[in-house]
Amino acid sequence: MFTDGQKIGIGLTAVGVLFMMIGMLTFFDAGLLAMGNILFLSGITLTIGFNRTLAFFAQRNKIRGTICFLGGILLVFCKWAVVGIFVEIFGILNLFGDFFPLVFAFLRRLPIIGSALSYPGLSNVSGKRKRDILCG
Repeated sequence: MFTDGQKIGIGLTAVGVLFMMIGMLTFFDAGLLAMGNILFLSGITLTIGFNRTLAFFAQRNKIRGTICFLGGILLVFCKWAVVGIFVEIFGILNLFGDFFPLVFAFLRRLPIIGSALSYPGLSNVSGKRKRDILCG
């Protein structure tokens, strides 16, 4: 199913996201955010491969997200953690915004989370269901 390199990449990506979240919780600690960025990028590269990573970030329609994401990482490295993380989040939303509907569709299939996403307030945020769109 997954190669050993991909398993390590998934782990590095998860630890990178964890470090970034802890870095934000500790009032934008630049060291934790920088480590999270390095682990996240190395994890993505190991998971999908160097050429596919480069191709993903170099897509013409995603260039604004790539510039913001990499610029945010550079700002975090220069100890401008608060500004850098907000620029980085903007870049992440531009880069990975296409995947959010897929993530929500997957989460709706899970037993507890799926029923929680069907509550009126959360269903508006997570998007409409396909049958709601088709039925009116």
